Amino acid sequence: MSINRMNSLAVRFCRLGICLAFSVLIAAVLLQVLGRTFGSSPVWTEELTRYALLYLAAFGVGLSLRSGELVNVDVFCEALPGNWPWRLRVFSTTTTVVICLVLLGPAWKYTSIGARQTSPAMGLRMDFVHASILIMLVFLLIFAALRLAAMLLNGDTGLPQKPDGDA
Repeated sequence: MSINRMNSLAVRFCRLGICLAFSVLIAAVLLQVLGRTFGSSPVWTEELTRYALLYLAAFGVGLSLRSGELVNVDVFCEALPGNWPWRLRVFSTTTTVVICLVLLGPAWKYTSIGARQTSPAMGLRMDFVHASILIMLVFLLIFAALRLAAMLLNGDTGLPQKPDGDA
């Protein structure tokens, strides 16, 4: 499978996750607002809103890396001569991959600890909530690794890709 195909699949999956998380968020907030307007809102809507926001961030972080929307200080780097900006992008992408790999084990442990806990309002097992951190790391790792592979194997510049296309 090509890098572009893997990238396209990851983008589609993340967009679907964002769509689902955002739909849950909208529904929970709407129910909360309507409940407050006509009496009292269900207690669990605030909790569900927080969890939907976690999943929204988890599915969105990889796409943000891909499009260059994450916090980025590249004014200095891009002003450097010759091949240095590309080298620094390779270094930062490699560092992102390594950090994600190092954090996968602790994130898995954090997620599994949640199986013994439940959320206060919804009674939801917390491993489902804690899994958002694991998902975030996995997608950040996937998009950083795909970016690094494209830079090293295809001679890609490593500059952010437009969010319009799936490639």
